[in-house]
Amino acid sequence: MFQSTGARIGLLAAVALAGCSASHPGEELARPQPVFGVAAFFAGRTHGDATLKIIFKHPEPVRVEGFGRSGPDGTLVLDQEVRRGTRAPEKRQWRFRPLGGNRFAGTLTDATGPVAGEVQGNMLHLRYPMKDGVTAEQWIYLQPGGRTALNRMRLTKLGITVGRLDETIRKLD
Repeated sequence: MFQSTGARIGLLAAVALAGCSASHPGEELARPQPVFGVAAFFAGRTHGDATLKIIFKHPEPVRVEGFGRSGPDGTLVLDQEVRRGTRAPEKRQWRFRPLGGNRFAGTLTDATGPVAGEVQGNMLHLRYPMKDGVTAEQWIYLQPGGRTALNRMRLTKLGITVGRLDETIRKLD
């Protein structure tokens, strides 16, 4: 019995440490180049194909059509139409304002608070609160050539992952 309990504790410790080692989804995609130019990538038309997996539910496809433009003050406005599974399309809007030092502040119609963003090399990291105490974090990796980005999103509640999204975004213009 003692050995069994010790083995269980060891297994739990190993699982906890393994969870600490992976800091974010898609971490292996991070590179110093190309540097993610947020306004340059999202200006004009974009198209995203994704799979959303919410805990205890079947994965569902997500399609996103976007159109971005820069305002006179440098704010990027990104209008999107999102089709999730067989549901009716929904409209949403992002607004990103550069703060300097590769940081951004923004808003999203789906968020319940501000969007914080930061560029590190080819990665754009976004974090924002959503309804029901859920926090969304996205790691978007610009790929070589600058016309494709891979989005890895994690949804957490009370520190527990409750959903993930894997998306390929293509610049059409």
